[in-house]
Amino acid sequence: MEVLHSRLIIRPRDRERSLAFYRDVLGLAIQREFPGGTVFHLGQGALELSGDGGAGPSPDQVLWLQVRDLETTFGQLRERVTVLTEPERRPWGLDEAWITDPDGVRIVLVEIPADHPLRRDHRSP
Repeated sequence: MEVLHSRLIIRPRDRERSLAFYRDVLGLAIQREFPGGTVFHLGQGALELSGDGGAGPSPDQVLWLQVRDLETTFGQLRERVTVLTEPERRPWGLDEAWITDPDGVRIVLVEIPADHPLRRDHRSP
């Protein structure tokens, strides 16, 4: 299978509230809009808000967003979001802070430190 693009689809309980959260609070750029839906740009993927949600998100699902500067990003969001955890270095070496969207979708904001293996070039010289 060759994947050319990816998209996470969220069915919000209150589309306008979720639209305002992702557009105005997180500041995500809109990639496209269509009747009943909005697609946001997420780096190499996309996030679609469309349809109507029911019981809410599964705790097993998490939106992972890599940011350039976690402290700055979190500082800008702190008073505007529901905070689950403050920024901290996790045992696996990533700096993370956890928040939720208006429906309780868990979002982890991640900064990859300069010395982390994900930033190293593992190719042979």
